[in-house]
Amino acid sequence: MSDPPHAPVGSDAAVDESRLEELIVEAQTALPVELPALAHRCASALGLDSALIYLVDLQQRQFIPLDEALEPLSVADSSAGWAYRTLSPRVADTDDGVIIWMPLVDGAERLGVLAVRTASPDEARMRRSRMLAHLLAMLITSKRAYSDWLAARIRTATMGLPAEMLRAFLPPRTIGSRRCVSTAVLEPAYDIAGDAFDHSVVKNVLHTMILDAMGHDLAFGLTTSVAMAAARNTRRGGGDLADVVGSVDRALAQWLPDHFCTGVRCRLDAITGVLRWVNCGHPPPLLIRSERVVHGALDSPPQPPIGLAGELAPAARQVRETTLEPGDHVLLYTDGVVEARDANGVGFGLDRFTDFIIRSSAAGQRPAEVLRLLIHALLDHQRNRLRDDASILLFEWHPQ
Repeated sequence: MSDPPHAPVGSDAAVDESRLEELIVEAQTALPVELPALAHRCASALGLDSALIYLVDLQQRQFIPLDEALEPLSVADSSAGWAYRTLSPRVADTDDGVIIWMPLVDGAERLGVLAVRTASPDEARMRRSRMLAHLLAMLITSKRAYSDWLAARIRTATMGLPAEMLRAFLPPRTIGSRRCVSTAVLEPAYDIAGDAFDHSVVKNVLHTMILDAMGHDLAFGLTTSVAMAAARNTRRGGGDLADVVGSVDRALAQWLPDHFCTGVRCRLDAITGVLRWVNCGHPPPLLIRSERVVHGALDSPPQPPIGLAGELAPAARQVRETTLEPGDHVLLYTDGVVEARDANGVGFGLDRFTDFIIRSSAAGQRPAEVLRLLIHALLDHQRNRLRDDASILLFEWHPQ
């Protein structure tokens, strides 16, 4: 793939503060389709030659340029991909200067990369490139909430209606704070129906949830959508963990009485490490500590799935509790992950699943990168033809 185009390298690296202020004000009302030109003008105001925005596609395999005249770049084997995977700048030499590849990150979520062309990677230009990447990441996040153009730009296939409906409810892939990070992946990206995840940070509390509705059509996508809406409604109203699960039970029983789902709902106090969870007919969460799975640590007596009505409805949900240790990882997943089989019928399996996470984490990969690599390994195992939705959510507690 060819390098991105660029303007002639200039020698003046001074910052035009007045022009930069004008551009920041302009950015507030700029259309998403105007971001490529705006990025160039901001780069010029910072004494840089040019800047190009690349957003990662829905499956995190390619970087899609916002400039529609350019070609995508590979995440796996490019300087841009190195910056994205490690969240560190990458400098690549060119005939007339350098390209500084800066990760585009909003909070804890990786959005893509920024290609900054400049004469040299001195301290001032590196600092300005970081400033520009931070600014553009915030702009992209603020504008994608209402821009079909940005949503369509990062797609590489046609999306099914159930997936379109469900993705409208999904939060960002990765969220977090200084004390905890939660990240998730979901495949098949364009045909999901019954799986979903949710996570949110409220003050110093991390809320996470994974759901698996029984079935694979639009109605079952509606089941998980109603479940997420009910959970958020009660959570935002100040309800505790049992209240949240109870509200989902009642919502499904009332609005979709013939549908139900399994799921796990967790609440982590990021100050104390106290983890409380409710498991409703779902595979138990896994605790990874010191590079090994602590078997049975998060098991609990079986409880019915969510949404059962009448005599089948549980009287009350049992809330379990434990205390994490610094550096612990908790893994939530749906059965489509471990039941994925290759052409010979060999399953991916729980041992391979957990071993992959442990080895990748031990190698220094960040949680979001661990799950990106894992979901691709799962797809490769089944030759990109998953028989069931596969969802994975991983959160870690690092109070220091």
